[in-house]
Amino acid sequence: MDEFFSPIHTYQVCNVMSPNQNNWLRTNWVQRDGARRVYAEIKFTLRDCNSMPGVLGTCKETFNLYYMESDRDLGTSTRESQFMKIDTIAADESFTSVDLGVRRLKLNTEVRGVGPLSRRGFYLAFQDIGACIAIVSVRVYYKKCPSMVRNLAAFSEAVTGADSSSLVEVQGECVGHSEERDTPKMYCSAEGEWLVPIGKCVCSAGFEERSDSCVGKSESPHLSL
Repeated sequence: MDEFFSPIHTYQVCNVMSPNQNNWLRTNWVQRDGARRVYAEIKFTLRDCNSMPGVLGTCKETFNLYYMESDRDLGTSTRESQFMKIDTIAADESFTSVDLGVRRLKLNTEVRGVGPLSRRGFYLAFQDIGACIAIVSVRVYYKKCPSMVRNLAAFSEAVTGADSSSLVEVQGECVGHSEERDTPKMYCSAEGEWLVPIGKCVCSAGFEERSDSCVGKSESPHLSL
């Protein structure tokens, strides 16, 4: 059960008595759908080695996260040597025999960036080297800047760049009955936020700006009762 006493289904391993563990769990092939950088959110539990007598020489409290890119689903033909290491992941909270006694495990959540990506898809893999660990869930997602209108220019949604410092330049299109004063541009940040608006559009002759659009000056707003 998790900390809210809800039942959970996990992938788990606890070979803490045996040395030189090298256990792997691999995801299915994940298509990247144009994303150049994705994020893996991992929820897991991990047991405190000090709570298990006699395993201090072999027990570990971390696991390793890897990824591998490919243009197609390779089935079961992947090899460990093909994967690139992303990070070694440790738990902020580990559970003990006391937590086991009340059937309550402490859930950890860690997020890691994966990229830059260039192939059609990728795999994630988890390597256990001797921990007592259970992976509860893995969520893979990417970030994008939403479509919006700024300075009478419409910007379509944009996928963020390949690394944490990338700024993706996007050119806007003037809304109806408007024209460029300076070429409208904005930059999509790695966090999915629009930055640095440049240029703008202005309403054409005979039109005026109202609520991110240009309407004829003779048109009056409708009143609702």
